[in-house]
Amino acid sequence: MRVFFCDHVEVPLPPGHRFPMAKYARLRERLLEARLLDPTDLLPSTPASIADLARVHAPPYLEGLLSGTLDPRVLRAIGFPWSDALVRRSRASVSGTICAGRAALEDGISGNLAGGTHHAFADRGAGFCVYNDIAVACRTLLDAGDVRRVLVLDLDVHQGDGTASIFENDPRVYTASIHGEKNFPFHKQRSDLDLALPDQTGDDEYLAALETFLARAFAESNPDLVFFQGGVDALAADKLGRLGMTAAGMRRRDARVLGEARRRGIPIALTLGGGYADPIDATLDAHVGTYTVAREVFG
Repeated sequence: MRVFFCDHVEVPLPPGHRFPMAKYARLRERLLEARLLDPTDLLPSTPASIADLARVHAPPYLEGLLSGTLDPRVLRAIGFPWSDALVRRSRASVSGTICAGRAALEDGISGNLAGGTHHAFADRGAGFCVYNDIAVACRTLLDAGDVRRVLVLDLDVHQGDGTASIFENDPRVYTASIHGEKNFPFHKQRSDLDLALPDQTGDDEYLAALETFLARAFAESNPDLVFFQGGVDALAADKLGRLGMTAAGMRRRDARVLGEARRRGIPIALTLGGGYADPIDATLDAHVGTYTVAREVFG
């Protein structure tokens, strides 16, 4: 399984910043320690090209990011201070998802140990998301003729509002999101398929709803490729999640998603998405769980 990473680009954040930037390098270490990945499976991402980013993002937004001249209100919505490292790391994260999509088409499954930045719209970022990596990857592969239809399966606890908006009028990409009804973003967009869950939804209710959701998403999308935004912030231990899933429930979620893709013979690319447990160990355990299930399902 080829898996891409971008934690070699270090992003300086102010002391006490709530985004867990250190989780990416720690996750890579954990996956190697658990022997779920071999060093030869891991490939560093290089920055995505401006031409690929422009398949999704508006020129004024791209120019403002590159030059550091974005409106301060846009930066506040993103949640990070601007730095050249932030731009380079974000571009590398996008490239990792593009490469993961191509690797999945060849191998059946692949991953990006970053990505899933689904709150970025065409003209702005938000919610710790600078570029929308999955959207750029979808457009890049579609424009190249590598695929004809893509399913974006977003199980982060926060709705993939940016992705839904970007593909609202693009029938080549089917967006499907299971998320917290009352959680951020508070103004939801319309995905092709949305399932909003009440606070404290636990394993049994979630997994029962997932069965019908997956069957409908795969049937209606008829995809050549799936991008799985596998955020783990539905964990009860997550400080931003507000759902009540256990670690075992998260693994069962991943097993059903990956098992469905494998059963149907559809390549799937994994991205991380959110995870904000404090301490971060529960988040890392859940991400490791996703890769554990991937090995179990795909070998």
